[in-house]
Amino acid sequence: MRSEINVKEFSQIVREFASYKTAIQGCSQRTVEEYLLDLRTFFRYLLADGDQNLLSDPEAFAKLPIHTVDLDYLRNITTDQIYDFLLYTDTDRENKTAAKARKLSAIKGLYKFLINKRGLLTDNPAANIDSPKKKKALPKFLTLEESVTLLNIIAADTESKNRERDYCIVTLFLNCGMRLSELVGISLPDIDPQFRSLRVLGKGNKERIIYLNDACRNALSQYLKVRLSEEYRKSRDKALFFSNRMQRMSVKTVQAMVYKYLTAAGLGARKLSVHKLRHTAATLMYQSGEVDIRVLKDILGHEQLNTTQIYTHVSDRNMEEAMKHNPLAGASLPTVDRGDTEEDE
Repeated sequence: MRSEINVKEFSQIVREFASYKTAIQGCSQRTVEEYLLDLRTFFRYLLADGDQNLLSDPEAFAKLPIHTVDLDYLRNITTDQIYDFLLYTDTDRENKTAAKARKLSAIKGLYKFLINKRGLLTDNPAANIDSPKKKKALPKFLTLEESVTLLNIIAADTESKNRERDYCIVTLFLNCGMRLSELVGISLPDIDPQFRSLRVLGKGNKERIIYLNDACRNALSQYLKVRLSEEYRKSRDKALFFSNRMQRMSVKTVQAMVYKYLTAAGLGARKLSVHKLRHTAATLMYQSGEVDIRVLKDILGHEQLNTTQIYTHVSDRNMEEAMKHNPLAGASLPTVDRGDTEEDE
C-alpha cells in the first residue's frame, strides 16, 4: 500500500509518537498513518491562525510546514483551539461524526503519550472534550438472494481473465466476514494445506485463524489452479491475490472490482461498500440461528462483544416472525353493514 504521508514532515517528538504506536502498541501502518493524517490537518489548521484565505485554499493549506509544531508549540495549545478545530472540520470540511471523533482521538492520543509515557507535559488540553456522539446506524448488507446474484454475475463473466480470482475474493468476503485489509494481506503460506483454514492479520497486528467452509474451499481450489500456473510462478511475491501487474492486489483494486460487479448485479444504487460484504457475512450467519453471538465475535475479530451485538438488531425476518406469533395476531375488527349514508343519497 502506497503511503499517503511523509513522517519526515513532522517534528521529532511527533515522529516518536508514531514510532510508539507502531513498535510498542503494535498498531498497523495504516492505523498510524491515519493518526498522522489527522494530526497533520490539526497542525495546519493551527498554523493558518484563522487566515480564511489559507483555510479555503487547499493548495496553500497543504504547503504549511508542520515540522514547526514541536514540543514547545504543543505545550501552548489550548482547549479552545481544539474546539475551534473540531468546529472547522464540521463546517468547512464537512466531516461526519466518525471523522471528527477520529481526529479528536488522534489529538488525545498524542497528549497522553507526551504526558503519561514521556512525562514531557503535565496538562492535556483535550482531556475533557467529549467525543462527538456517533449515530448508531444499522449496518447495510446484502440479502441471501442478492449475495447469490452477485456470485452468479461473477461466475457468468467468462470473458474475464480474473474470473476465478474475483469469484474467490467475493466468496471469502461473503462467507468469512474478513476485512478488506485482511484479505489483501493473505499470502500463500497463510493457507492450511488441507484448505481447512487460513491465517489473517487483523487490527492491531493480531493474527487470527479463519475456518473455511465448502464454498471457500471450492473457490480457493479453482483459483489456485490459476495462481500456481507457470505465468504466476515467475513472480517471487507470495501474495494470494495478484493484480494484472503481477503484484499483490491493492485495496483500491479490490474495491474497484467489487463495485463493478455490484453494479452489474443491479445493486450499484444501494451505495454498498466492500465493507458491507463483511456485514453481509455476519448478518447471514446470525440470521441462520445457528451461530452464537460470542462465536461470531471471534469470527469477525472484534475486541468487544458490544461491537458484534449490532448484528442482533438487523434480523428483520426474526422480528417479523415474532410479530406473527403474538396471540393477538389474528384479531380483526368485524365488518358492520351500516346501510346507505346521507352522503351516498
